[in-house]
Amino acid sequence: MASIKIKFRPSTVEGKAGSVYYQVIHNRQVRQIRSEYKVFKKEFNQQDGVLAEFVREDVGRLNGIVASLDASHCVYTADDVVTEYRKYMRDYSLAGYMEILINKLYQRKRIRTAETYRAALNSLNRFLSESDVYRANIMLDSISAEMVEDYEAFLQHRGLSPNTTSFYMRIFRAVYNRALEETAIEPRNPFRHVYTGNERTVKRALPLEAVKRIRMLSLPRGSALDYSRDMFMMSFYMRGMSFIDMAYLRKSDLSNGYVTYRRRKTGQALTIKWTDEMQEIIDKYPKNITQYMLPVITNPKANERHAYRRCGNLINRNLKTVAQMAGLNIPLSLYYARHSWATIARMKGIPLSVISEGMGHDSEMTTRIYLASLDVSVVDNANSLIISSVL
Repeated sequence: MASIKIKFRPSTVEGKAGSVYYQVIHNRQVRQIRSEYKVFKKEFNQQDGVLAEFVREDVGRLNGIVASLDASHCVYTADDVVTEYRKYMRDYSLAGYMEILINKLYQRKRIRTAETYRAALNSLNRFLSESDVYRANIMLDSISAEMVEDYEAFLQHRGLSPNTTSFYMRIFRAVYNRALEETAIEPRNPFRHVYTGNERTVKRALPLEAVKRIRMLSLPRGSALDYSRDMFMMSFYMRGMSFIDMAYLRKSDLSNGYVTYRRRKTGQALTIKWTDEMQEIIDKYPKNITQYMLPVITNPKANERHAYRRCGNLINRNLKTVAQMAGLNIPLSLYYARHSWATIARMKGIPLSVISEGMGHDSEMTTRIYLASLDVSVVDNANSLIISSVL
């Protein structure tokens, strides 16, 4: 059976911290594993504190690897222990494990999910880098309820809403549970004291008069503000179409006076009657040389996703200025068009089944059920009524 010893190597430079390393001894072979810790001799001699806890965790992992190799009854060397330890530290650190999952998501073309995991990893890295308690490269088997609660407090102190905090917590929990399924760690239920639900948010909807003011606002033709207002109104005219669906709307999707497309979020097929107001916006801009209809992705050689996201960010920034010019004290964004269409439809007395409570259901499945059962002409008539109210 191999033995593990904790060693200290002083720095060759006077006044600088030395290094902690681990010695693996087996069958007269001696191998060393350098740790990430830089300490002074006095600190090394102390038996308590954060450093001592980190070292105990590392040694515990090494002893666990040795026990596993012994239990397998296979012949192994000190080099095998070192190799297994380094592999474990690489694959089952929080950051390393999440990187593996993110790469798999990209390979499976689940781009949006991969991006949300990347955002969560970046958030966790910020928390760990600012912490004096947790190691920056924390291992999955070190995640505790206290650590998770501290991370939640970190997010709250940054001013994030309960739903945004919950969003990061749910991704963190999904990663942890995935590791559990792979038997990499022992179950601890560290998320039992943090919020992982969804609060009903206040809908970002404008009244009819506010939408009219945005439409009638005098802006320099062809300016960034004019373009941003046009994209907002196009979303509104198209029943609150999401910006990603607008960006990827193809010229071939328009046929015989109707636009037919699938929502990228749900895969649901929708059909919208093409109106003069929509055509007027299209006619303001040079013909798009790509396959897409709207002036969002316009360079055939550009990274389409980067182009759409960059354009969306620019539009949302400009819409803040548009709102101020229209006398609206709100952080206007493209998402307001979606909820404004639904809210104005309700005010016009259009049945909930027609607007499908549409963009406001708690359950996307419920929304799909409502929309799937509607005659398209009923929805188009509702859309014509709403557009005529703005003109």
